[in-house]
Amino acid sequence: MKIDKFVLAIITTVFLAYLFPQWGAKSSPIPLGLIGSLGIALIFFFYGLKLHPDKIKSGLKNWKLHVVVQLSTFLLFPLVILIVKPLIHSEHTEMIWLAFLFLAALPSTVSSSVVMVSIANGNIPAAIFNASISGLIGIAITPLWMGLFLQQSASDFDLGAIYIKLLTEILLPVVLGLLLQRFLGKYAAKYNKQLTLFDKSVILLIIYKSFSESFEEKVFTSVKLIDLLFIFAADILLFFGVYYLIGFLAKKLKFNREDQITAQFCGTKKSLVHGTVFSKILFPTTMATGVILLPLMLFHATQIFIISVIASKLGVEENK
Repeated sequence: MKIDKFVLAIITTVFLAYLFPQWGAKSSPIPLGLIGSLGIALIFFFYGLKLHPDKIKSGLKNWKLHVVVQLSTFLLFPLVILIVKPLIHSEHTEMIWLAFLFLAALPSTVSSSVVMVSIANGNIPAAIFNASISGLIGIAITPLWMGLFLQQSASDFDLGAIYIKLLTEILLPVVLGLLLQRFLGKYAAKYNKQLTLFDKSVILLIIYKSFSESFEEKVFTSVKLIDLLFIFAADILLFFGVYYLIGFLAKKLKFNREDQITAQFCGTKKSLVHGTVFSKILFPTTMATGVILLPLMLFHATQIFIISVIASKLGVEENK
């Protein structure tokens, strides 16, 4: 199995943030925050350019599959995390729990979902529809989930101000992209690889800034090796728990093989793009976003590896 290049890039970025935190610190003369905000707006503008209205309309037909995927993404994941809430007793574990709730409340991701479904010979049009529509739903749902708990733990959390940021930095660029899709959509499709590289570069920039600030403020002194092992183990348990629950639901609803693959692959994905963007907007400056992003980044690497193995196996079985 090849290690995903983006996962390696994330590891390298975190290491650079550890070695040179001063470039991304709050006192840095380099305006990484402003650059990140402009990058986010462009990511979602290009996202709007890629969303073809005709594909969205045709995708609505397979509604049972879409309902399963979206409920898994925005309801099943958070409910699993809420079940363990009564076990939280300290401020340290409360922060890790919030990080997992943030992970659970995020939308699915487009590119890797579609690629993996394709390898496994699943329902590709449904994968494209679900992953695309998930990003739009997440703009409304993710802040609501986080608002239920962040308002209790952070006095400077303002849901109204957050939605204004989401509207200006995310929704407005998406709508603008959709409006210009008929004129510029062909260019977005033509230069899709370059746009994907741009997306990942912006995400790496945000990760660098988040971790630089955390290293500069010595936030990770409270994160021990045992915590990292716990987060990694919890990510694996969370993934497989949701994966098999979706599989059980798919069988009960009598999905065919292609739809079951799509449901399980898209329903267990969590978007690192949305996660890094939302962490910049949702969490108050008093909270360490580096720690908040840890479970998400480990989950991202884990899900890519596990789904790659499963997809390859299913693809081979189908081609026999």
